[in-house]
Amino acid sequence: METKEINVARDFSSTPGGRHDKDGPFSGEAFRERFLEPALREGKANLIINLTGTEGYAHSFLEEAFGGLTREFGLKKVENSIDFICDDDPTLIDEIKGIIKSAKN
Repeated sequence: METKEINVARDFSSTPGGRHDKDGPFSGEAFRERFLEPALREGKANLIINLTGTEGYAHSFLEEAFGGLTREFGLKKVENSIDFICDDDPTLIDEIKGIIKSAKN
């Protein structure tokens, strides 16, 4: 299976923020709908999400992007399909994994 990398800063925005589209064009909802959901639907690649290089991440952005993805596709699919890189703040990966595990369907 091939690997596909999504670099948030390069492919989406260096200033991601907000939960919903109404909060701005670089919301967690927009990231999930434009990048994460299509990649998981295709199912042809393991995803690497590179979180390095942004101004930071609001919890609301992360919860909507990754918690929302888990509610849509299920815990097992998300955990088995996505890996993370974050050279700026490696603890961010643990935060996201916690969000994924606690997402409710």
